[in-house]
Amino acid sequence: MYLANTGRPDAPPRPAGARRRVPATVVALGAVSLVTDVSSEMVTAVLPLYLVLGLGLSPLQFGFLDGMFNGATALVRLLGGRLADRGGHHKRVAFAGYLLSALSRLGLLLAGGATAGIAASLAADRLGKGVRTAPRDALISLSGPPETLGRAFGVHRAMDTTGALLGPLAAFAVLWATADAYDAVFAVSFCTGLLGVLLLVLYVPSAAPAPPIRSTPLRRGALRDPAFRRILYAASLLGAATIGDSFLYLLIQRGLDLPPALFPLLPLGAATGYLVLAVPAGRIADRVGRRLPFLAGHLALLGAYAVLLLPVAWPTVAAVLALLGVFYASTDGVLMALAGPVLPAHRRAGGLAVLQTGQALARLLGAAGFGAAWTFWGQGPALWTAALALAAALAASWRILPAPAPVPAPAHDTPEAP
Repeated sequence: MYLANTGRPDAPPRPAGARRRVPATVVALGAVSLVTDVSSEMVTAVLPLYLVLGLGLSPLQFGFLDGMFNGATALVRLLGGRLADRGGHHKRVAFAGYLLSALSRLGLLLAGGATAGIAASLAADRLGKGVRTAPRDALISLSGPPETLGRAFGVHRAMDTTGALLGPLAAFAVLWATADAYDAVFAVSFCTGLLGVLLLVLYVPSAAPAPPIRSTPLRRGALRDPAFRRILYAASLLGAATIGDSFLYLLIQRGLDLPPALFPLLPLGAATGYLVLAVPAGRIADRVGRRLPFLAGHLALLGAYAVLLLPVAWPTVAAVLALLGVFYASTDGVLMALAGPVLPAHRRAGGLAVLQTGQALARLLGAAGFGAAWTFWGQGPALWTAALALAAALAASWRILPAPAPVPAPAHDTPEAP
């Protein structure tokens, strides 16, 4: 199954005489994601303050709205992937998703504090994100040879994370300049989102037309491939043993008695590590195969759990944030690079959507299980349980994901190509 180099997700790259550049499509999509993430993270950074402090929603009401729409995003990905695969309309579907998210900022601006309008705007944002994710990743995976996909996804994720870092800074700059005018944040976010849509239209080429999907449903077709099923099972199993970053940050906050005003800075530390390591991790995955970096990333997450079992101090915080950065750099884009070549071009977006949805739903279950364990057993036993579950999932995934076969050495009587 993993005997050949070409088209296989975990095979080492072919010997190449020239160093390949990252395709222009990947750079263009990275720019779109960077600008779009600035727009979305501007809203994400101020939304809890706006809804809870500004409009008086309770934390339970805000959590319900946010959790419901985040859960819906995972399911909408299946629709986005299926639509994109019909005739190879990846760019069109991605455009619809990006535009819907941009218009959601305008919805927040026009809602005027009405809960129904805010809920509709949040739903539009999550739907747009769900629709665009699989077609965008399919465009990346179809833009270059399979042996360079790790680096391609690493470049994209690094640019995407740059936007995630700049967004909160831009939001607080606008609030500072306008004396806490939330409407100004929504207006700037809307304009920035439209810029991302414009970049997509002007600089991202459409994927080559693919054969239309016949009567066999996409999800069933993707799951027929044994290599894809193994990747899906491993990703879902590991996702179910992932407790979620928010819980880790909350454990840090409680251990240090960190002031609430400093709590939003914790994700920036992990995001910085992700930004720095995304491209190197992708290049390593292309060189040694994607299976090992993907599993090593989850081993880093297990290390973060283990560190939090120790007394929390500032060195502990630095270690946890660094390990989280390693985790995301070694798993997010690497998983897409691992799965993409397994799927045929005309089913690429839908197959990736199945994988992303399975992983997201598994993580949702894992976070809910950890929350319940924390509530009933306390944070120490809950964290021990999570660490043991992740260790077991790693051991099982090592067996589920087969190691790549070594590349055959050239025959002795055959001269090596220059």
